[in-house]
Amino acid sequence: MSLTALVFDFDGLILDTETPEFEAWTTIFQARGHQFPDEWWMHAIGRGADQITETPIDLLQRQMGEPLDHTAIAGEYEHLRMARINSLDALPGVRALIAHSKQNGVRLAVASSSHHRWVDGHLARLGLLDSFEAVLCAGDVPRAKPFPDLYQAACDALGVSPSVALALEDSPNGIRAAKDAGLYCIAIPNPMTSRLDLSHADRIRDSLEGTTFDHLVSSVLDE
Repeated sequence: MSLTALVFDFDGLILDTETPEFEAWTTIFQARGHQFPDEWWMHAIGRGADQITETPIDLLQRQMGEPLDHTAIAGEYEHLRMARINSLDALPGVRALIAHSKQNGVRLAVASSSHHRWVDGHLARLGLLDSFEAVLCAGDVPRAKPFPDLYQAACDALGVSPSVALALEDSPNGIRAAKDAGLYCIAIPNPMTSRLDLSHADRIRDSLEGTTFDHLVSSVLDE
């Protein structure tokens, strides 16, 4: 059996949006005398917004025990995180892997729990949007990760069976979504997710730097 498709997560896998987001919330909480808990972030990584029951602003309000100006804090958060995210390039190895895969006829897609405006916008900024045959995001399917819907839809859009597709993920929620959909999955942790249990992936790699699609396939098929 050979694998013919590669499906990328976006946040934390193509672009490290997660570290700037965590740092922004940490700054906001500390400015008000509180600590942004790692536990909240680790639970939330890789989930769709519809899977999160308490937002960071709700959490801060509960910790402080007083009403907060949600609009003002949301604006502060956006300013802090976007100043950093907009300065970032794709993570190491991503561009080369995409280019090499396309040259060798590998079908490429993105499956992200974020919304199209976010994912498509950053892919366009990075010059990568046209590299993918399909980009599936929250709102395209009934349920975001950790449910398998996004990966199933990505494979449907490519016209391939999940059994011949390989997912690249950085979080337990994403890994669960990919595996439940029937894909092979390799975990590539970023600074935020390196502390999480990624053992349900078929393989874990430190980085995509210096790798090719053939190398990735060999690591999951040649056991």
